Amino acid sequence: MLEEEYQQRRQLPRHLRKAPPQEAPFEYAIRDARAEDLPAVREIYNYYVTNSTVTFDEDRMTMREWKQKFAYLEKLGMPFIVAESPSGQLLGYALVSPWKQKRAYRYTVENSIYLGPAATGKGLGKVLLGELIDRSKAAGLKEMLAVIADQGAQASIKLHKQFGFREIGRMGRVGFKFDRWLGTVLLQLSLK
Repeated sequence: MLEEEYQQRRQLPRHLRKAPPQEAPFEYAIRDARAEDLPAVREIYNYYVTNSTVTFDEDRMTMREWKQKFAYLEKLGMPFIVAESPSGQLLGYALVSPWKQKRAYRYTVENSIYLGPAATGKGLGKVLLGELIDRSKAAGLKEMLAVIADQGAQASIKLHKQFGFREIGRMGRVGFKFDRWLGTVLLQLSLK
């Protein structure tokens, strides 16, 4: 008898086996971002800069750049939220920023949602996007855009469509990262 056959025979029937230990529940709290969160926010974002095409940034953002961005968004009253574990670890963040600098665009924002690698696949992105939409409405914003890479970000496109975002366009070959051309998918949600 082969060793594999022997191992298969020795297993108890499924109904007699012990249930696998349950994973601890994934717990977190959503709150406004604070200046002291910026080092963790930077690390989460820079992970994607270095390892993926979901952002077209090729250079890691510095603390100085994050502090400037945080101050700018705070001055404009733009939502910037984080998800924090019970132990205080930052699991992810979501923010909106002005779509364009021209004043006529002041009610239109672009969203950004990034999760720490250990927090992906657990529904946290959905929670952050829902909260970001609610807070953007409360802030008086009217249109939210998502600019998503056309390669490697299918889950993000699917998530946005679940919230009612509709595809309004595509741009091909507008970014070049990791020695390949990339395009974007543009989605829009009216917040009225």
